[in-house]
Amino acid sequence: MIVRTLAEITDTERDVKTPNWRSKRIVLADDGVGFSVHETVLDAGSINDFWYANHIEAVFITAGEGELYDKDNDTTYQLGPGSIYVLNGNERHQLRPRTEMRTVCVFNPPVTGREVHDENGVYPLIRITPGEKAGTEKAKVEEAS
Repeated sequence: MIVRTLAEITDTERDVKTPNWRSKRIVLADDGVGFSVHETVLDAGSINDFWYANHIEAVFITAGEGELYDKDNDTTYQLGPGSIYVLNGNERHQLRPRTEMRTVCVFNPPVTGREVHDENGVYPLIRITPGEKAGTEKAKVEEAS
């Protein structure tokens, strides 16, 4: 059983901060459950380009408002508390919060927590075995398809 709080993750290696957002990685690949879970808070007025070419992501908005622009299908969706979007087609997208937006994100396959978005907004696919820490020699990075 895994039990964690956001308070114990704050300011650890599981707490990733960028100029536009902060993501607390609650469940990661090395937990061995087959998915990862993050709380991500995006700054009001920020523009965030993402493309998870190697992962399926589900995002549930718990607070705040903004819009999601599907770059692949030229469609914009309004988001608010209770909204969810699932990138089941690895869509390139842009998230534009009007207010601070608090989200819960689930990734499959799970992320290790140390991925960095490349110039296209893509996370590399890093596969590790349960209990193995990211960054070890055994962790394998795979190229995007």
